[in-house]
Amino acid sequence: MSTAAPRIPAQAPHPLDAADALNGRLRATRTETVANPQLEALALAVTANQPVLLWGEPGIGKSAGLEQLAAGLGLGLETVIASVHEPSDFAGLPVVGDDPATTGVPMAPPDWAVRLARKGQGLLFFDELSSAPPAVQAALLRVVLERRVGSLTLPDAVRIVAAANPPSSAADGWHLSPPLANRFVHLHWTHDPRTVARGMAGTWPEAPVPVVDPARTAGAVARARGAVSGFLTARPGLVHHLPADAEGRGRAWPSPRTWDMALRLLAAGYATGTGRDAVAAALTGAVGDGAGIELLSYLENLDLPDPDRVLADPDAFALPERGDRQLAFLIAVVAAVQAEPTRPRWEAGWAVLAKAVAAGVPDVAARAAMDLAAMRDTDWPVPEGIDAFLELLQLSGALPGSA
Repeated sequence: MSTAAPRIPAQAPHPLDAADALNGRLRATRTETVANPQLEALALAVTANQPVLLWGEPGIGKSAGLEQLAAGLGLGLETVIASVHEPSDFAGLPVVGDDPATTGVPMAPPDWAVRLARKGQGLLFFDELSSAPPAVQAALLRVVLERRVGSLTLPDAVRIVAAANPPSSAADGWHLSPPLANRFVHLHWTHDPRTVARGMAGTWPEAPVPVVDPARTAGAVARARGAVSGFLTARPGLVHHLPADAEGRGRAWPSPRTWDMALRLLAAGYATGTGRDAVAAALTGAVGDGAGIELLSYLENLDLPDPDRVLADPDAFALPERGDRQLAFLIAVVAAVQAEPTRPRWEAGWAVLAKAVAAGVPDVAARAAMDLAAMRDTDWPVPEGIDAFLELLQLSGALPGSA
């Protein structure tokens, strides 16, 4: 005679099950591709691998924008709340071994740094940066610039992003120290009421993922070098300018470090075809509004020819008429030759410089001539176009044995 198994009473639903299902429905949203310069500027800075700092009031979507970008790039996101950490969390904690006098005392990195190092890539997000006291900001200097956390070096493929509230709206807010501020591209993060309204309906803008075109890379680097170097040659007073007020020193301002950032951002912009407004936001975020606006005005009127096309057929182009365009273009040509220093391209470079001499502006081409001469392989013969610069090059020692 068989006995039936005892019936297990059905488990009653938890009172919050239905609420969790409702919340799950609300989290289900979609994205759409729309023009959004601030998202594009963030994506450009991340693509160019420049540390970027998002400034904005609390609750306007800084973290959400970064999470969306990380998902679009297929990168893991490690979030570190800077304001709740001690300096030793970034400098590392000492770990004493068996014989410190022989092996030294290594500084142990935190777990988030170890995870990023193991993955080899990812986004490192420092939140609430303006709430971090000065001692913590000082400890972050090596992390942001040198990628050193304790005794660990983060891989080059790890991108660094931070977010901060203005000191007036931050909890125990501080102005950023000038050395830390000068290590970031500063982007102003705002909210668009129409975007928020559409998001409440279930559709948010999609974070763009700029892709570098390998075919554009060499030309993009050469154009960017010519533009930035030509601009700073014309405006040497903007190479370095530390603002007088504490708020200004805690934001973007021009220095050799930030001009290098601007160069990389501009090259990435050329190589990815990023929109003008996004490039403008990134450049002013690197060197500040004043210097950035002057640079943008200069770029607007520059309109440089593609140096690689010119090198392919130097007889088919005409030298620009304006002196600032001439200088920027010749710098770009030399940078293009340096990127691929073959004898035909080197000789084509001299043909370009010869046009500057023929146009009656050999002084504009003098520096470019010295740089081009320094690239000469000892087996390459001296081209005819070098004659106009021969005395200058001999005096500088850039062309030994050319007499």
